[in-house]
Amino acid sequence: MPPPADIVKVAIEWPGAFPKLMEIDQKKPLSSIIKEAQNAQQLHERIQSSSMDAKLEALKDLANYSRDVTFAQEFINLDGISLLTQMVESGTDFGDMLSFTLTAFVELMDHGIVSWDTFSVAFIKKIASYVNKFASDVSILQRSLAILESMVLNSHDLYQKVAQEITIGQLIPHLQGTDQEIQTYTIAVINALFLKAPDDKRQVRLLGFEMANILAQKQLRSIILTHVIRAQRAINNEMAHQLYVLQVLTFNLLEDRMMTKMDPQDQAQRDIIFELRRIAFDAESEPNNSSGSMEKRKSMYTRDYKKLGFINHVNPAMDFTQTPPGMLALDNMLYFAKHHQDAYIRIVLENSSREDKHECPFGRSSIELTKMLCEILKVGELPSETCNDFHPMFFTHDRSFEEFFCICIQLLNKTWKEMRATSEDFNKVMQVVKEQIMRALTTKPSSLDQFKSKLQNLSYTEILKIRQSERMNQEDFQSRPILELKEKIQPEILELIKQQRLNRLVEGTCFRKLNSRRRQDKFWYCRLSPNHKVLHYGDLEESPQGEVPHDSLQDKLPVADIKAVVTGKDCPHMKEKGALKQNKEVLELAFSILYDSSGQLNFIAPDKHEYCVWTDGLNALLGKDMLSDLTRNDLDTLLSMEIKLRLLDLENIQIPDAPPPIPKEPSNYDFVYDCN
Repeated sequence: MPPPADIVKVAIEWPGAFPKLMEIDQKKPLSSIIKEAQNAQQLHERIQSSSMDAKLEALKDLANYSRDVTFAQEFINLDGISLLTQMVESGTDFGDMLSFTLTAFVELMDHGIVSWDTFSVAFIKKIASYVNKFASDVSILQRSLAILESMVLNSHDLYQKVAQEITIGQLIPHLQGTDQEIQTYTIAVINALFLKAPDDKRQVRLLGFEMANILAQKQLRSIILTHVIRAQRAINNEMAHQLYVLQVLTFNLLEDRMMTKMDPQDQAQRDIIFELRRIAFDAESEPNNSSGSMEKRKSMYTRDYKKLGFINHVNPAMDFTQTPPGMLALDNMLYFAKHHQDAYIRIVLENSSREDKHECPFGRSSIELTKMLCEILKVGELPSETCNDFHPMFFTHDRSFEEFFCICIQLLNKTWKEMRATSEDFNKVMQVVKEQIMRALTTKPSSLDQFKSKLQNLSYTEILKIRQSERMNQEDFQSRPILELKEKIQPEILELIKQQRLNRLVEGTCFRKLNSRRRQDKFWYCRLSPNHKVLHYGDLEESPQGEVPHDSLQDKLPVADIKAVVTGKDCPHMKEKGALKQNKEVLELAFSILYDSSGQLNFIAPDKHEYCVWTDGLNALLGKDMLSDLTRNDLDTLLSMEIKLRLLDLENIQIPDAPPPIPKEPSNYDFVYDCN
């Protein structure tokens, strides 16, 4: 993409120094540009002062000024990053001086001007040492963890070097404190190490199992549960996001088994099926009982596999050749049989003894249920950049997915009996079970036992009542007079929605500048002027409480200059950012305003609601239709409410499908009164 037309390169020569080529934004006042450049030059000299007090004050100023991208560019042009890294590597600074140095470094690197691949092993070792050395200094610890996370996320080479310097064991003590910010940074580093494992398959498998063992340790899980999730304080959005990412990455360890087909010739895999049969039907006999003829045993196995509910009775291994869920389904079945043996035997024997075609096939149900649970938990998908949807109950058990399956397979069997289903109703039962699970999950149960009790209250009868209630609330009148009335009042409703969208744009929204590291977020605010003619926008140092005044937003964009509004993958910032481009949820929240020949204003909405509000409002400003899902939902809701209000007087009166016939003309018009 060509550089913006307003950016030009100019050679500037300071007194006593060599000329430097600088990029200058012609939109900014020259006095502002000169001031930023002078500040950078002066601070570069001041932080090298021999006076400790002067140096400390200079570093404090540097930490504040570095948030500005123009200043950052000038300071980096003076080789400022190298100077800061040398100061860190020297190891002579401590306390506030080191804290301000690291803060300035983080702010400068967040602008994305300098590549992370340029840093030495000595610098990495020094930063890693601070994680243990300065555990009591919150500001230094925060910056050090932030730098380590950025190194891992932005460079494959640095990932390997950081992984050699930092272990999970060194990070765990920071989770046991009371500072939620430190806990958030710590989990973020764990997530970054987890997320950026090498692409080489053998290494991924090795590191994946190593990480799986670490995450399975009761110590780490219980510490997160006790000191983070169940701590006596509210969980902020950033912590919720990091817990969500950890949850997703933990479940993604199941992807390998989910995508592995069973090999019917693999004896070890076949032995798992033999074990399922033995536990259900032959618990007191030896596993390898060779009594009886081969044909008799084969016939007995076929009969037992049918009772177990496999589709292929002769060779049930063939049931596990479909991916997903692959071998993961068999793993779940074995876990259920071994750890919940009484429930397993009860379900299998209860259904195998029935002869009224109402038996629930355990094998087929387990395979389809495992596939459904993988879809619900999005196993194998990358975590979203914006989602905060974590479930506390998955942090309460070392084998949470398996326990989740065990609860749900018992639910499936219970629902099957309540529906008096047959094999023809299999898909209907699975739909009801999915609805039961999803409704229970939306309540965010704090433990697996609480999840189980929620499901007990969501019987098939209760689901039918909920569905009926929802249908009544969303009743759609389809008679011709009602449709005509809808058509008549729809323009009024659309105008009402349009005004609401424009009013929301006038209030404005705080947007996040997403980068590879979510902490130390950069914010910017955008709002529409009350006369709907100008968009005001500008950077903020922190997320605002309430509206931001127009006069504090330094940049303006006349609505008349807007050429188009584009969304998703058509946005310029989605084409540029390869990492974000892969994330479906970020794509769904991205939109851009195109103006002039190459001007653009890029947005990533905080959530889907704000995305719909802004795209609708911008389209309304341009005289285009509002096509978002939110508009459709609002239109349906408001139309339904308006129709019901207008029909209140006609309650319990049958509305005819056709208008009444026009009566015959009267024989005379003597009854007409002439007002004149």
